[in-house]
This record gives sequence, C-alpha cells and structure tokens, in this order.
Amino acid sequence: MKRLLAILACAVPLAAQEPLTLDAAVRTALDTHPLLAEGRQRVESARGQARQAPLTFNPKLILQAENYRSWGTRPIQTSRETDDFAYLQQTFETAGKRGKRAELASRGLRAAELELEVLRRNVARDVSLAYWAALGAQKMHELLLESVRNFQKIVEYHEIRVREGAMAENDLLRVRLELGRIELAANNAALDAARARIELFRAMGRAEFPEVRFAEPLQAGADEPLQWNEQEALERRPEALLARQRVEQARANLVLQQANARPNVDALFGYKRSMGEHTLIAGLQYDLPVLNRNQGNIQSAAAEIKAAEANLAATEAIIRAEVQAAAAEYQTRRRQIRELVGRLVEGAGETSKVAQAAYRLGGADLLRLLDAERLRIEVELVNYRAWMEYRQSQEVLAYALGVKP
Repeated sequence: MKRLLAILACAVPLAAQEPLTLDAAVRTALDTHPLLAEGRQRVESARGQARQAPLTFNPKLILQAENYRSWGTRPIQTSRETDDFAYLQQTFETAGKRGKRAELASRGLRAAELELEVLRRNVARDVSLAYWAALGAQKMHELLLESVRNFQKIVEYHEIRVREGAMAENDLLRVRLELGRIELAANNAALDAARARIELFRAMGRAEFPEVRFAEPLQAGADEPLQWNEQEALERRPEALLARQRVEQARANLVLQQANARPNVDALFGYKRSMGEHTLIAGLQYDLPVLNRNQGNIQSAAAEIKAAEANLAATEAIIRAEVQAAAAEYQTRRRQIRELVGRLVEGAGETSKVAQAAYRLGGADLLRLLDAERLRIEVELVNYRAWMEYRQSQEVLAYALGVKP
C-alpha cells in the first residue's frame, strides 16, 4: 500500500495542471524560442546590409595649401606666395556596380529570411514530435498506475481469502510479486513521462518544466489519409528555396566581382589660389588595371556558383528521400492502427475478462489469470505506443511535404 501511495503522490492532480494543446506549444516555441530570436536578428542584419548597399554620393572635401615655409629672412606673404586649394572629389562607379551590389544584398536578405523559415520549421517539427512523445509517455504511465490500483484490489481480495483459509498463501505471494513488478514498471514509466515532458519544454526553448495536462487526444477517430507529392514538396520546402536562393546569390556575386574589375572614375572640381590669382580646377582620376583585374575574386565567385548548384542538387535529393521515407513510415503506422492494433486490444481485453470470470468460478488457476492480465497491460502499452508513433509519423510527413507550419 505504501508503494502505491508513493506512486500516486508523484502524480499531480489533473485539475491543478494547465491544459496544453499542440498548437499552443508550437506557437509558444515560435514566439519565444531563443534560436528564433537570434535568427530574426540575423535577418535584421541582412536588412541593414541591403539598405546600405545602394547608398552612394559621398563627396570628399579636400583643403590643401602649398609653398608654406618657416625659414628665410623675409616673412612669407600668404596672399601671393602660397597655393591654396579647396575642391570636392567624387567617385563615380562604373559598370553598374551600385545596382549589382544592391542586387547581391537583396539576395542575401532573402537567404537570411529563408534560413529563419528553415529554423522555424525545425523548431516546430521538434516541438510536435516531442508533444506526441510526452503525451504517449503520460498515457502509458496512467495505464500502469491504473493497473497498480487494480492489482492492489486483487491483493486485498487474496489477503482476505487467505485469512479465511479459502486460499493458499502461495497464491497471495504470486499476486504480491506481480504487483511489485507493475509498480516498478509504473515508476519507470513515471521517469519516462518526466523526461518526455522536459524534452518537450526544452524543444519549446523554455527554461521551466511545469506539469501540464495534454489537451490533445492521443487516439483519434477516422481521418483522411495524407497525400504526398515530391514535386510539390520541392516547391514548398524552404530548404529547397534557400538552396535555389544561394545559387542566385552566388551568381549575383559573380556579376558584381566582374563589374569590380572595371575601374571607377574619380572627378574633382574646386577652387585654387596661386600667386594671388583665383582660378578653378577640375580633373579626373582613373585606375589602370595592369596586374589587378580582380581575378581572384572572380575565380572564387565562379567556384561558389558550382558549390551552390551542387548543394541544391543534394538538398533536392534529401527532400525526395525524406518524403519517401516519411510516406512509407506513415503508411505502415496507419495500417498498424487500422488493421492490427485494434484487434489486439480487443482480443487481449476479452482474454482478460474470460480469465477473471473463470478464476472467480474456480475454473482457472491464478497463473492463467496473471498471464491474461499481464498480456492485457502489454497490449495496451503497445496500443499507446502505436498511436504515439502514428501521430509522430503524421507530423514527419507533413513537415517533409512542407505543409507545416
């Protein structure tokens, strides 16, 4: 009895627990997860770079004086003997560098947004899988707690029968051993449920791990089977979109590096005072690309295009494989639920009822009763695990198809 109370004391009353739906768990994670906060700041950084890239026209103001001296017997006459300059110098970019730079920054911003979307999907997927794992673990724990309570009644019944002399004490010992075995299984299930709940809140990015009541039903009625299409997944998945964006970004970088090989023109215009005369000055400066034609950066940009194209091919292959694997698992889990698990649960329950009735009438021994009850519990655990894995396979397929979130 003490062991039963210890197990039940570990369970927080459901009325005191906050209900948690799957949508609420995912929404909380997407709103507060630290990794997503970091990703949003990376997007803001890329947005700042996109804002900065097209900015131009910052002329230089140059003030210059020549022919000053601090030696000699005669003081210098600055109004007639010095040359003084005041002029503006502006760099004019050639080959459309500003537009190409802005295009590259825009591609980078889009890539950062897609990286954030990939991260959001990964967080949402992890939370969804952890939610069903935690719910399944809780259901298995509750089943074992109920089995403990049922066996406690059986033990009490046998204790009364032994005291009355209507039953051998050896049978009571067997029932007590079976109760101890189930109590141990319930304790282990409690640990598994606690770990699964903590893993759920960790996936949500939370630092607290409160007790909750899962509001979603683990077992559902008839539902429409999910349909899948690899091509649609390739068009929806942000990983594929990001890989394509990386290719476009690498191509934009190559165009910019080729434009950077063209020298810019610096124009200057201003005022000059020389020997007391006031004049205007104008000029052009033009780099001569003799040895440095930006060859290294162009070569690097061309290689980045090939790398991005290879990454795109690998990403598409991975997505196709994920869709096929997720679809195969989903079909198997669904078939198990629809065709196998239900019959097993029904058969085990019927076997347990028959064994209990026969035992009460004296038509079966205690070992058969215990075997039937043990089989019923094991099949019920298989049932919960099958439903948990089916729910998870639904999530995996939905995310593989790019349907969620």
